[in-house]
Amino acid sequence: MVALIIIVVLVLWICVSCIKIVPQAQAYVIERLGAYQSTWNVGFNLKIPFIDKVARKVNLKEQVADFPPQPVITKDNVTMRIDTVVFYQITDPKLFTYGVENPMMAIENLTATTLRNIIGDLELDQTRAALDIATDPWGIKVNRVELKNIIPPAEIQNAMEKQMKAERERREAVTRAEGEKKAKILEAEGAKESAILRAEADKQAAILRAEAEKEKMIREAEGEAEAILKVQQANADGIKMLKEAGADAAVLKLKSLEAFEKVADGQATTILLPAELQGIASVAETFKAAAGKKAE
Repeated sequence: MVALIIIVVLVLWICVSCIKIVPQAQAYVIERLGAYQSTWNVGFNLKIPFIDKVARKVNLKEQVADFPPQPVITKDNVTMRIDTVVFYQITDPKLFTYGVENPMMAIENLTATTLRNIIGDLELDQTRAALDIATDPWGIKVNRVELKNIIPPAEIQNAMEKQMKAERERREAVTRAEGEKKAKILEAEGAKESAILRAEADKQAAILRAEAEKEKMIREAEGEAEAILKVQQANADGIKMLKEAGADAAVLKLKSLEAFEKVADGQATTILLPAELQGIASVAETFKAAAGKKAE
């Protein structure tokens, strides 16, 4: 009874082991009695027990191979170390399984030799194309090759560092000169603006002084004119008052007497009298003649 149970369990285990479910993005390479039989893709599959076996499980996703830096010689005979990253994808599981013994080592060596041969003549895209063609028989497609790092020799690194230092110093000197130039320009512009403002201030001050002087002269002239008008008005008012008081005749007599005195003293020879005194002109002439005879 125990033996029967063991046999049943063994048969069930064998049947279950013959059921294979291939997951997404994978493929199984099946061999029958040591020879390639088929390639199982995604889904449910059955194999014959003890006859069929899964020779290899292949990952169909795009993969990345990061290889150590490889020494290469450039076109100008400089040895450099190139650190590359290869992005590849398995397109044929059968060729990947039976095409080469160690695919990853083969890709690494192929990448190194290809870079050594064409690093000075071809671009990186052409390198990728050359690797893609070379790996086709292995069922591998090289999608792209990226340069992660380029390591030059120590002497070239020193020369590059010196060159970079000189370039930085040159840029620093240029920047400093540009700063000094801008500072001088700003200083000159400030002095110019200051001179213009001072000139404008002096101009405004002169204009204000001239206007003040003009206003002063106008005020003084207006004051003098007003004073003259007031004096004239006062004289006119006085004359008017004398006329109203009957002083015109007395004034005329006084002026006539003064004229006569001047003629008598010899200070005047002609008497200009107002119209009111024209009647006594002959008296003045007679007085003048008398004065002349007295002098003789």
